[in-house]
Amino acid sequence: MRRANVVEKDMAGIGTLKDLTNVFESLASTQVAKVKSKAQLSQEFFNLLWQRYTAIRVDPKKRLTYREGSNGRKVLVLISAEAGLSGDLDMRMIETMQSDYNPSNTDIVVLGSHGASQLSQREIPYIRFFQVPESDNYVNVTPVINAIKDYEKIVVYYEEYLSLGQQEVRSIDLISHVQEMSEDASEGVMTDQDTIFEPSLNEIADQMESTMMSLALSQTILQSGLAQAASRFNAMTVAEDRATDLLGEYKLEFHRAKRSESDRRLREVLVSIKKKRREAANGAA
Repeated sequence: MRRANVVEKDMAGIGTLKDLTNVFESLASTQVAKVKSKAQLSQEFFNLLWQRYTAIRVDPKKRLTYREGSNGRKVLVLISAEAGLSGDLDMRMIETMQSDYNPSNTDIVVLGSHGASQLSQREIPYIRFFQVPESDNYVNVTPVINAIKDYEKIVVYYEEYLSLGQQEVRSIDLISHVQEMSEDASEGVMTDQDTIFEPSLNEIADQMESTMMSLALSQTILQSGLAQAASRFNAMTVAEDRATDLLGEYKLEFHRAKRSESDRRLREVLVSIKKKRREAANGAA
C-alpha cells in the first residue's frame, strides 16, 4: 500500500485537473453560444445575397455549374481543429474521407493543424495547408478559395453541429451546396434589357458568385467550429466526471493509508511497551 503523503500528492494533482476541465468546459460552452450566433447571421446574409443574385439572372444555377478553365481534377477540403481537444471528430472525418480519395485524380487541401497531423500519421499527402481562420470577427477564406477555384469538383468535409451532445461528419459538393443553401427569390428578374448595370452584368454576377462561394465555405468553417466546441465540451465533461471518480477513489485510498499508518504506529508503541515491561521484569528478577 502506498504511503498517505504520496496519495495526497496525487489527490492534489487530480483536483487541479478537475478544476481545469471545469474551466475548459465553461469556455467550450461559451464558444458554442458565440459561434452558433455567428452561423445564423451568416446564413441570413447569404439568403439576402442569394435574393439579389437571382434577381439579376434568369437562371443563376446554370452559371454556378459552369466551370470554365477547370483543371479536370477533384479536390477534397478537410476542415479540422487547430488543436487536439476536439474529441474523435477529426479522426472520424479522415476515415470517412478516405473512401472518396483517389490519388490519381484527387488532391487534398486541409484546414487546421490537427487534421494535417492526422493525415501525416496516416501517410496521406495533401497539397496545401491553411490554419483555420479566426471566427471572432470576419472569416477570411479568400486564400482557400484561390487554391481550389480551378478544380472541376470541390468536396468539403466538415463537422456538423446537431446538438450539444451530438456532432456528425458531413461532406458537401461546394458548388451544388451554394445552389441549395437558399430558396429561390420571389423578386422579378432584372436583365440588361431593362436595367443599366455598371460595371457589366456579367462582372457583377461573377463577383456575387465568388462572394457566395466564400460565404458557403465560411459557413462550413463556422459549423465545424461549432461542432468542435460542442465535442470539446463533451470531452471535458467526461474528463471532469472521470477526475471526480478518481478523486473519490484516492480519498478512500488516502484514508486507508492513514489508518494503516496509525495502526502501524500503535503496534510499534505496544511492542515498545511490552519490550520495556519485559526488560523491567528481568531487571527485578
